[in-house]
Amino acid sequence: MRNLASVLVVTGLCVGCGGGEAESPETATAAENPGAAAPAAPRAPAFREITLPEGTTLQLSLQSAVASDTSRLEDAVRAELREAVVIDGTTVLPAGAELTGIVTGVERSGRVQGRARVAYRFDSISNSGETYEVTTSAVSHLAPATKGEDATKIAVGAGAGAAIGALLGGGDGAAKGAAIGGAAGTGTVLATRGEEVRLGPGARVSTRLTAPVTVRVAR
Repeated sequence: MRNLASVLVVTGLCVGCGGGEAESPETATAAENPGAAAPAAPRAPAFREITLPEGTTLQLSLQSAVASDTSRLEDAVRAELREAVVIDGTTVLPAGAELTGIVTGVERSGRVQGRARVAYRFDSISNSGETYEVTTSAVSHLAPATKGEDATKIAVGAGAGAAIGALLGGGDGAAKGAAIGGAAGTGTVLATRGEEVRLGPGARVSTRLTAPVTVRVAR
């Protein structure tokens, strides 16, 4: 009986000791710091939309070459903004934003008439992982006229022919020589094309938006 009583006393003590669950570290921390708040989730970046109006000028630097004698219709053309587009003190598009487009017109220089020309336009702009469709005015480049140079070539040919003809046959010889020299000068003009239009990477050009475009800007 004495031993049984001892066992019952020890058992009762053990039951009292083991009646509750062990506290987790989180529970203990919360109990020690009841005012501690849970860590806040990171905020998503806030954006606002700004509309660039029709007529906004885009100052560009070509990143691909275009030329009247090598470009073809619908060839890709790339450029980047060389100046930021700013509205009311906010940079809507930074310098370096990339534009892409296509060649829309190309003509080689003619041998007698027709000046070289190349034209292109842009249809998209990319910045900070966003791409926006845009419509811009065409950028067109026309070669300088060469009529004055052509006339000079013919005149030089005629003068040289006249001088040679005069040495060989007097007045009649001069007239014949001028005709022959003029014909030679004309032949040179017919065989030679005028100047071509060639623009390489880095060439500075500009265009305008022909329709508004809305851009997302970080606050």
